[in-house]
This record gives sequence, structure tokens and C-alpha cells, in this order.
Amino acid sequence: MKIVHVASELFPYMKTGGLADAVGALSAALADDGHEVSVFLPGYRAACEHGDAAAAARRLRFKVELAGDFLAGDVRAFSPRKNLTVYLICREEFFDRRAPYGNGERDYDDNSDRFIFFCKAVVEMLRLADLQADIVHCHDWQAALVPVLLRDSERRHGVTLALKTVFTIHNIAYQGVFPAKTFARTNLPEELYHIDGLEYYSQVNLMKGGILFADRVTTVSPRYAREIQTADFGCGLDGVVQTRADDIVGLLNGVDTGVWNPATDALLPARYSAGNLAGKKVCRTELLKRCGFVVETTGPIFGIVARLTEQKGMDFVLGNADFFLAQDCRLVVLGSGDKRLETHLRELAAVAPQKICFAAKLDEGMSHLIEAGADFFVMPSVFEPCGLNQMYSQVYGTVPIVSRVGGLADTVIDADENPAAGTGLMCEPEVLSLRDALQRALMLFADRPRYAAVQQRGMARDFSWNVAARAYEQLYQDSL
Repeated sequence: MKIVHVASELFPYMKTGGLADAVGALSAALADDGHEVSVFLPGYRAACEHGDAAAAARRLRFKVELAGDFLAGDVRAFSPRKNLTVYLICREEFFDRRAPYGNGERDYDDNSDRFIFFCKAVVEMLRLADLQADIVHCHDWQAALVPVLLRDSERRHGVTLALKTVFTIHNIAYQGVFPAKTFARTNLPEELYHIDGLEYYSQVNLMKGGILFADRVTTVSPRYAREIQTADFGCGLDGVVQTRADDIVGLLNGVDTGVWNPATDALLPARYSAGNLAGKKVCRTELLKRCGFVVETTGPIFGIVARLTEQKGMDFVLGNADFFLAQDCRLVVLGSGDKRLETHLRELAAVAPQKICFAAKLDEGMSHLIEAGADFFVMPSVFEPCGLNQMYSQVYGTVPIVSRVGGLADTVIDADENPAAGTGLMCEPEVLSLRDALQRALMLFADRPRYAAVQQRGMARDFSWNVAARAYEQLYQDSL
């Protein structure tokens, strides 16, 4: 098949979270299976400076209209592997920035124009480059206009740009909601600005467009596909999602074993496998050193790598600060985001630097070391569409502690509820339930044979993208 992905992030060119990992790994897996895969990505500064893109020729220049303004851009194209071509949509005014969505304090004021331009540019490139796509697969709100813009372009130009479109909701909490005047920038027919189109409480909702106009809608775990059809998890779009109930399917993301594999991970001080865990002890020692902890520590290390948002349950972690201070354990937190959470974590680490380490940054090497060196990985998310770190943790022999939501509930089995099959510990997304799970973790860690059995069951699971990609291939074929 000829498959086109459209996304605002793609590992290793731009990453703020799991979206980049998922799109990068899925596109690579499909290319390795012999499909002809193209990925469209905004031409961010980091992406253009990457070694793969730096030598790329500017292939095509294009111009698109935003409400009477004709804006030009150009495209850099390169092939990082066989059967895979990456297209960077470049316009310095919009994308020559270090961060993709905002400055850390707030979103960029021109995000609506930036991503409407991106979607229009993708559709125009599909036409100019004559890619003859079987499937155009769009990810999250930043790419959500592509399905409707594509069909509008086909109608205006009398061509076929794609046989079918797929829209994936990676996180329904982020929808691309903008003032009503934004609709004019799309140049779409006026009849699409109503309750059955892009209108949303007298505003424009870009994600709503993707949900309504794509041929198939997916999300990143079976449980989350059900959750977003409810008021508790639908973030105001539950009614819209329900209208596509027959067309929506939950497909779990996978682990990119080329990046996340303890037996081959070049970012670790030592490699290891389920059959020989000696390297994991080396990683644990290095993590203790890196955090400034006493190397002879015998209590468990609890690790967290996350965007610091309320969604990730960091308030539940802070609500259990006394646990981490009182018990014989260590806590390592890596991540940035909400300044309130950063301040509280920084203050907590300052109170007990011998027990708690906090680094407010993105650090790929440190994230791998935490996954390998920690004994437990903590993910008490309020909601979690899929989650990747709970899968990384099991692969790396680090027992996950997760909330019973979304993809976490689909990929972790509680070791107390199911002793024969358990691979982690589960809790409800609340302070006291997490406290109970942390206490159970101490008991599990003290029972070394039982801890080892849980660890081994996790390492034996197959979360690879080979499995996940097969499910997407089947979805594409069914839709065609």
C-alpha cells in the first residue's frame, strides 16, 4: 500500500511525548514490511537541523490560501530508510522555533494559522507530488483538518488524492479549539461551520473535524476507545465520538525495539536481558550515582518520566510525599511542564536530596537510565490514552505501578489480583489508592522470589510494533 502519515511530531526529528515515538515506530514498521510510506511533519528548526534533513534538497515550492492571504512555503524531502520518505513543510515564520506548540508558559498565539497552514500544505503536496495515496493517516488535532481539506481539494480539482483517510486520537484532551473567526482561514464551505461540522460552542474545534470527516477513526487502546464515549473522559466530544461508534477502534501502540531494548540499548552503561540481569544492577548503581544517592541503598527506587501535567497524576505523587520521605526508598522524577508542579517537586527534592531527585528537563539518555535502573515505575495518570512507559518498564524489568485507566489497564496485570499472571501493580487515580499501591510495592520488593517472577513475566511480553503494525495493516485493508 501507499501510506501517508501526517503528524506534528516524529521521532527522532521532534519529540515532546509518545506521539513522536508512535508515529516514528509505526511508519518504520510499515516501511520495513514493504509498504511505500510517506510522513509529513512541520519543518521545525530541530527537524531541519537534524543530520538526515540538513543535506536534503528543497524539492518543491507551494502556495496555499488562508482567508485571502496567499502564503508560500517549501518542502524538504529525505529518506531515512528504505520505503520511507519524510517531507518537512517549511515556512520560517511558522516553524523556525525551538518548541513546537508554545514557550512553556503558554501556547503560541498563532497556532491556529500554523497548523491550518500545515494541513493545507500537506493536501497541496499530495496533489503536486501526485503521491496517489491509498491511505492518508492523520494524528491528533494538528493534522485533523486534512481529511476534510483533502476531500474539498478533490472536489475543486477533480482528482483523487487518497482512497481512504484515517484519524487517530492520541489524546482527546487536546482538541485545537480556536475563535469562530478562525474558520475563515480554512477556506472551507460555510455550510461546514455548524453543529454537524467544525463549529463547537461558537468556536472552531479542529479535532472534531478529524473525528467527523475521516473514513475511519482510531485511538490508542481498546479501553480508551470506550472511555472517550463517556462524559468523564470525552472532554466535551463524547457525543461526537458516539456518532462514529461503528467506525472507531482502539489499537494499542507498541514499543520500538530498535530504541527500547535493554539487550541492545546504547544509552545504558550496561546491557542485560531476562536471562542475565547483571547489567540491570549496573544501571541501578549508575542511576543512584547520577542522582547523588548513596550507592549502597538497598530499598527500592521509584522512577517517573513524564510531562508534568495534572493528567499524569503528579498531584497524587506529591500527595504521598510523606511516604517517600519516611520509607526506605528513593524517588527519581524526570520531566518538565506545569511550573506549579515543577516548583513543588523542586522543593521536595531540596528537603531530602539524599532520597528524592528531580530534573526538570527532557533527557533521552536519563529516561532510558531510569527505565533500566529503577525497581518500580510510577504512572498514576488521571487518564492515559495508551501510555508507553508502562510497556517500556515491563520490557526493562522494572515493575510498573499504574492507574486503572485507558491503555494502562489494557497492558498491565495486577500482581496481587492475579498472582499467576501479574506484571505490575494497579491503583485508582487518587492519593490514597496510590499510597496503597506504594505500600504493596514495598511488600513485593521485600519478597525477592515473587518480585523476580513479576519482573520475568513483564519481560516476556511482546509489545513490539511488529504486533501493533499488523493491526494497522488490517485496519487499512478493511477500510479499502
